[in-house]
Amino acid sequence: MNMKTNYISYLVLCTSCILLFTGCNDFLSIKPQNDIVLENYWTEEADVNSVLNSCYSQLESSDCVNRMIVWGEVRSDNMTMGSGTSYALQQAFKENILETNTFTNWQSFYQCINRCNTVIHYAPIVNEKDPNFTDAEMRATIAEATTLRALCYFYLIRTFRDVPYITQPSLDDSQEYQTPASPFEEVLDSLIADVERVKDDAVRSYGEKTVENTCRITRWAAYSLLADLYLWKGEWQKCIDYCDLVIDQKIREYEHDYEENPTTITTELYGRYPLISESTGNSNYAGNTYTEIFGTGNSFESIFELNFVNNQSVTNSSVSNYYGSSATRTGQIGAPTFLYEDIMTGQNPFFAKTDCRYLENMTQINNKIYITKYVNQSVSFRTSTTTGAAPTVVGSTRSTNFANWIVYRLTDIMLMRAEAEVELAGNVETGATLTEEQTQHYRNAFNCVIAVWKRANNKRTSVADTLVYDDYATSRTAMEDLVLAERQRELMFEGKRWFDLVRLSRREGENSRMISKVLPKFQENASAIRIKLSTQDILYWPYNREELKQNPHLKQNPAYETDNTKQNL
Repeated sequence: MNMKTNYISYLVLCTSCILLFTGCNDFLSIKPQNDIVLENYWTEEADVNSVLNSCYSQLESSDCVNRMIVWGEVRSDNMTMGSGTSYALQQAFKENILETNTFTNWQSFYQCINRCNTVIHYAPIVNEKDPNFTDAEMRATIAEATTLRALCYFYLIRTFRDVPYITQPSLDDSQEYQTPASPFEEVLDSLIADVERVKDDAVRSYGEKTVENTCRITRWAAYSLLADLYLWKGEWQKCIDYCDLVIDQKIREYEHDYEENPTTITTELYGRYPLISESTGNSNYAGNTYTEIFGTGNSFESIFELNFVNNQSVTNSSVSNYYGSSATRTGQIGAPTFLYEDIMTGQNPFFAKTDCRYLENMTQINNKIYITKYVNQSVSFRTSTTTGAAPTVVGSTRSTNFANWIVYRLTDIMLMRAEAEVELAGNVETGATLTEEQTQHYRNAFNCVIAVWKRANNKRTSVADTLVYDDYATSRTAMEDLVLAERQRELMFEGKRWFDLVRLSRREGENSRMISKVLPKFQENASAIRIKLSTQDILYWPYNREELKQNPHLKQNPAYETDNTKQNL
């Protein structure tokens, strides 16, 4: 990364923050930028909060959200080309990714990392200067910035594997930041250590029923990130422990809400798990789950999401460009037909015909499948039809580009827990008798899955369940596939699927199961794609050509290194 560019951006950032508190006359007497940064700026709590807010603003930039979608989904079996797909996206869909591809540029995430580093560096200094900036507030601020920084690095290592790991801010242009890439495992361990160190300093709540509880880092967001990090590290019990901390907190919230509003609450228990119901009360219409989580946003189930406030300047153009808008109804990204077809005949391998999520996530227009998740403000449809045809979905499409982008929500945590339980059970040969301990792990995993599945299929009882424990408790592979399939259905188009497949391939040390899931979306050159996807190196993106030029310590991913790329450096 070009850290001199980051330094310039940092100076502009600090100057912008100062201008928030100065008038035009003050602007004319501003000192040189270095003097502003080192002498005048970092003096009070407001200075720290301004730059901390800019960390969130950077994550909400279209460059970051675009990459959350593209890095986390595009190469998976969830997505294919839509309408007017950009050249860079086309090449990613074709698995023809070069070091010149726009999406190999990681600058937007490193800019956020540098802002977080700056907050972490200066917060103790301001704490000594400003008596109103208490020790507890300082520690909470550092926890917030540290968790955001870890989240950024987590996106980077899942996408590129080995990345430069930098925890010091670029404060002046004399610093040298041409740093070798640190191995995936080292960065992962550092992220875990960083968040473990600050997690209990993070704020539990910013106040009852405030959106800040979901659009800012809380202790529960830090726990969620730790659960995810431990899942990737393969420390299954620690993943479960952190999932349980989050789940137990949501259970307490549900109990409090139920005690206060037992007749109006839209959340109910599925097993022990409180989830927002598809249909409220005795209604014959479903869609409430989607409307609360993705339409309104900042729902009961949310843990951390990027908040786009209507009538403010920052919009979520990523959703409108990639998924669609009220003007176009179609975006640059669509869904493969096999996710949607034959559902009502019961022949679709992904969705049961009672599953509300296919109606909420997608729609068919002119024989193409387009994404409606995040695009619709609300949805509603009958829970059954007399003709047996698919219900008619009444969707209120957003008129403005202010869809929140969800990073962590409760069902994601539940399904992380399920995956960790399956792995904790260890290898089980097909047809072998499970031990009592293995049976308990499988039951725990299935209980998480069936709760998510029941809510999506609008089932409040066990009558006529098509998801049956005994069908999957035959081998570890069967249970893994069950959890992976439910994660696909539940978190579809949320920037998760490709990362799930990468994690599976890393765990197995080879890519055959990933290939079997991804290959059906390729209408052409399937044999060549199969060969191309067979190496572990191909799971990750190449380093950008400009980064390779600027940082001689970076070595290109072998899957993308050719004689031509060497000559171009």
